Amino acid sequence: MTPHSADEEAWTIYGQQQLDRGYSPPVPERIDWGFWPGVGPGAEIIGDIRGKRVLDIGSGPGHHAVHLARTYGALVDGVDLSPTQHRRALNDHGTEPGVRFLCADVAEHLRRTQRSYEAAYALRTFGCVDPLHLLPALCDGLVRGAPLVFSALHTDADGQGPSSEPVVRQGYVRLRDQEPIAVRMWVLSPVLWEELLAAHGFDVEVSELLAAPDADNPVVVQLVRARRR
Repeated sequence: MTPHSADEEAWTIYGQQQLDRGYSPPVPERIDWGFWPGVGPGAEIIGDIRGKRVLDIGSGPGHHAVHLARTYGALVDGVDLSPTQHRRALNDHGTEPGVRFLCADVAEHLRRTQRSYEAAYALRTFGCVDPLHLLPALCDGLVRGAPLVFSALHTDADGQGPSSEPVVRQGYVRLRDQEPIAVRMWVLSPVLWEELLAAHGFDVEVSELLAAPDADNPVVVQLVRARRR
């Protein structure tokens, strides 16, 4: 099994479990980059995206893409590797104006598409793709000056912090009454993210850590805004 197929299998299982549960997240009134409502900035950190072609990296059930289209007038392509996640998006939002959902590896999609994107974002999904696979394609697929905004895990529920090397680790996605699903993750330090982004044509403008409001919860999410050089 290749890393690509391992990622697809894990997130296909996750999407199928959500389909079996009949769970559809509502379209949010606000973008939350972490796991906690109201913590950190909202979609305004992306900048002015009205009428612009925007890429949602790992769009899942599609509710964030719909929010940006409805609230900000963006033209959003939601790309997800998992066919079951893609099915969830189509089931709920397949006819939504201003939104298109694609089932593909995002780097391969960027290499095939004929038009460049004017912005890209990822909510907690960026660290689930090998950055050495994704970043070169993003550099080629975004116009000069385009913002790239993403959140990624910084410290997990066990208190394990980020790595200073671009190495993969095993994480888990847990749903109630289901066996944990093992997923590949890149949990990297802010300095390493900045170095990797710089090496692939991006300048970091904002990097901040979003902590859980509950002091007993060790989870921390990193939020990054970079710009295509």
